[in-house]
Amino acid sequence: MRNSRAAGDSDVGGVPSPRARRRARLIARGVGTPRLQFALALLASGIAANAADLTIAITPRWRGAGIAVPSAALANDHGQSLRLTRVALLVSEVTLLRSDGGTLRLDGQFGLVDLGAGRREFTVRGVPAGDFVGLEFRVGVPRAANLGDPGRWSAGHALNPLVNGLHWSWQGGYVFAALEGHYRAAADAPEGAERGFSFHVANAPQLMAVGFRADWKITGDTTVHLTLDLARVLAAHRLAPGDGSESTHSGEGDTLAPRLAAALERAWFWLEATATPPGAVPAAKAGRESFGVPLPFSVPPGFPQPELPADNLPTAAGVALGEALFFDPRLSGNGTQSCASCHAPALAFSDSVALSRGAEGTLGARNAMPLLNLAWHPAFAWDGGRMRIRDQSLAAWISAAEMAANPATVTATLARDAGLAEKFRAAFGTPAITAERVTLALEQFLLVQVAADSRFDRALRGEAELSAEEKRGFELFMMESDPARGRMGADCFHCHGGALFSDFGFKNNGLDRESADPGHGEITLRATDRGKFKTPSLRNVALTAPYMHDGRFATLEAVIAHYDHGVQRAAALDPNLAKHPAAGLGLNAADQRALVAFLHTLTETRPRSGAPPPATQP
Repeated sequence: MRNSRAAGDSDVGGVPSPRARRRARLIARGVGTPRLQFALALLASGIAANAADLTIAITPRWRGAGIAVPSAALANDHGQSLRLTRVALLVSEVTLLRSDGGTLRLDGQFGLVDLGAGRREFTVRGVPAGDFVGLEFRVGVPRAANLGDPGRWSAGHALNPLVNGLHWSWQGGYVFAALEGHYRAAADAPEGAERGFSFHVANAPQLMAVGFRADWKITGDTTVHLTLDLARVLAAHRLAPGDGSESTHSGEGDTLAPRLAAALERAWFWLEATATPPGAVPAAKAGRESFGVPLPFSVPPGFPQPELPADNLPTAAGVALGEALFFDPRLSGNGTQSCASCHAPALAFSDSVALSRGAEGTLGARNAMPLLNLAWHPAFAWDGGRMRIRDQSLAAWISAAEMAANPATVTATLARDAGLAEKFRAAFGTPAITAERVTLALEQFLLVQVAADSRFDRALRGEAELSAEEKRGFELFMMESDPARGRMGADCFHCHGGALFSDFGFKNNGLDRESADPGHGEITLRATDRGKFKTPSLRNVALTAPYMHDGRFATLEAVIAHYDHGVQRAAALDPNLAKHPAAGLGLNAADQRALVAFLHTLTETRPRSGAPPPATQP
């Protein structure tokens, strides 16, 4: 059943005006009628004593045929070939229309759909049983949530920026819908002729209303199956370089964003409502209990809430043990190298060489990443192959190219140290020294290494002042490159926006046309992920040279030059880079210097010896 829309006035091009769209939504929801009064009474009555979970599952399609994201080549109406790499939406204000004319609004609950990440459904809770004749929701979030502090949302919440990757950081607000990918101007264009498109639909005028009329019922946990036909959003849109058709950031006067929003409203179709199969939501796994009294974990202003490991919350004894082990060369196979040998505190826990040598002298394959703010990282290493700090610690410990250790041999050696055994007793309750406990202690120590007190942070707090050049660098950092709309920025914020200065995604940033290192593709086994690497944080970036996964750039100036005019058009190049002109960004020398100056403001002012900051420090 197609999504139904109320008739309304249209402006130029057949796009409904904001006034007409608002009026249509109000009519559909029965504002000013007894339906509204019934809805309020229903919510106040506590009728949902036997409440169910309602899951909304979404299947992407193109002209009615199912597709995956990332997608294969898709043909639009103009003979162009498109490949979708990202389709992500925020959903709010789910509303159920009852058969007796009542309306049940489930306000305050939000959903995230990220088709490329495998998130094809979201669940709202507290839904009473009953017979229904319709379903409505919004793509986007209401004003209070959109302009509120994103740091208030708990770990795992759909509006937590770490979860959705759709928050515009200092610019404020969320992207309601992100559609990104590659295209060829003609379907038969040669290999390497692809460009990128990046559509970020946002801001209050683009808050979208989706509605269905269908007879369905809830008797228990229920799943509503919908399809989203992306051809109805993108197929009629002709893409071309230099005319503003390749991107939108929903700025004032941008006519593309409202057209895409209107098309997205009409792209949904109802399939069916079914009982949710038992066990569709996996039960939480029981794990070990964290030992000791956890340390206070202070989330700095502007940072999102992290998801700390419930089975290994940092304690004073655990952190102290982890620090001792981090600097202990006995952890290596030959007793010559500690973790700090390649992750020096003075260098933001990174190394000063492109590729570090392991305990046996073997040259590593990738640059040693800095180890700060790991509590916010969803995955670890350049390829994202480890999901927990403890797992990454173990991988480095046993790697022949790194510490080259046999954990059983190392722990037997450590067990002969009575003083160390007492530290294990304080941290874990008994003096037993095991490989698992070693990695847990290292995890606790690294979890509390928080970087949040740079000169840039102090300027945000009004405690310092940036120079005119540094302010210009920040302006360029946060401005998209969109020559068609007169915006000539550096476009850094797409990957490095927000207080953490990273989206922690996996991106191909055009280092090579063909990457010798498979990167994230080695983990996912997808050709579309070849040459993608984790976005590093730019905090303390002036201390962490050389740069990139292979350390190929010795200076920040070389990094800026790469993004300005050195990007190679790899097949998997991130769309936000692929949409830039072939000649590059065209930043002048002064602007390149300003960017470097701004990046230097991200250096922490507190010298690091390895010890965590005081618990009271923001």
